Amino acid sequence: MFYSKNPIEREKDTLKKMVALYCRGKHKNKSLCHDCQELIAYANFRLDHCKFGGAKPTCEKCPIHCYKPTMRQRVRDVMRFAGPRMIIYHPVDAVRHIIKNVANR
Repeated sequence: MFYSKNPIEREKDTLKKMVALYCRGKHKNKSLCHDCQELIAYANFRLDHCKFGGAKPTCEKCPIHCYKPTMRQRVRDVMRFAGPRMIIYHPVDAVRHIIKNVANR
């Protein structure tokens, strides 16, 4: 997925990697548990229906919060845990996300 030109697909891929890091670290699972699979499915659905399409900012900078509050908190928890670890396990995705976040200021 590294060469994917579609920003939504890249974001889905990055989120899946973050959730996998979270599940492995917090839930001690080698594969995704049911709750983490549910979170990815929900996030993918929301990304597929994003009104910004390819011009979508990072969720942190988005003017519209399309996640239900409980799911939004779950994603925050995942990002808080996995974000710092992404630079070690998936550095290209981490740097791309940082650059996108800075560019949307």
